[in-house]
Amino acid sequence: MPQAAVGDLVLEYESFGRDDDPPLVLIMGLGCQMVYWPEEFCEALASHGLRVIRFDNRDIGLSTKLDHLGTPNLARILLRGAVKLGGPPPYTLVDMAADVIGLLDALGAQKAHIVGASMGGMVAQEMAIRWPDRVRSLCSWMSTTGELRHSRPTPRALRALIARPGPGREGRIAHALRLMREVGSGPLMDEGWLRDRIGQAYDRSDHWQGTLRHFAACVAAQPRSRSLASVRIPTLVIHGTADRMFPIAAAKATAAAIPGARLALFEGMGHDLPRPLWPRLIDALADHAARA
Repeated sequence: MPQAAVGDLVLEYESFGRDDDPPLVLIMGLGCQMVYWPEEFCEALASHGLRVIRFDNRDIGLSTKLDHLGTPNLARILLRGAVKLGGPPPYTLVDMAADVIGLLDALGAQKAHIVGASMGGMVAQEMAIRWPDRVRSLCSWMSTTGELRHSRPTPRALRALIARPGPGREGRIAHALRLMREVGSGPLMDEGWLRDRIGQAYDRSDHWQGTLRHFAACVAAQPRSRSLASVRIPTLVIHGTADRMFPIAAAKATAAAIPGARLALFEGMGHDLPRPLWPRLIDALADHAARA
């Protein structure tokens, strides 16, 4: 797969569709590699006349690892989230948003449709706030503005998220499956497919330290509601009614914060990308891009 030099980093990416079609960048969430945007999903989205680009965020997958920045202590991350005290994270969501701008520069794209899932939605929001001239349209998917009152996972979801994985490949798969059983789409979720995808990600690059640095960046971020009020970019907010990582209130608050934003709720969808809903999700993304 190709790589892009972005400052001191190298970002692994893959492109679907024609190079001269309008670019649409998919930003994945906390500790998740680009392979969690399935190839079939990307190809179907590209068939709507879009150049679909998925990539590995910094510190994950085959992009540059930043172990020299140190590994945050999980207990301190959680304490900082509760009382907003402590030192700065190794890097911020704004830094990660700047990475995407650098990726666009490397690809020669002046503007792009931006779709971010979970933490990726937070990064996408920062792009819209700080680089509005580079964002053709925004989709914030299963994400939040960062306001604590509507951004808290259920206690069981949080415990599943922060549980330390067991050793080796099977330990990592078991940890991820426990989490997705708690926050995913229940009967809509294809656990066999998910197990294969988790194993593929592990074989590709296992990097728990990068996940902790992603987590630290999310927890340290300032709420974005006030800043989002200045966004004038066509915005779609997608959320599942069964999401236990971020409640529906997070989606409603995001849509309310951005003038003119549209809210699309998907019945039965959790904090994942369930295959039975792909056609409707792809249509929603393609329609939003066309409107913009």
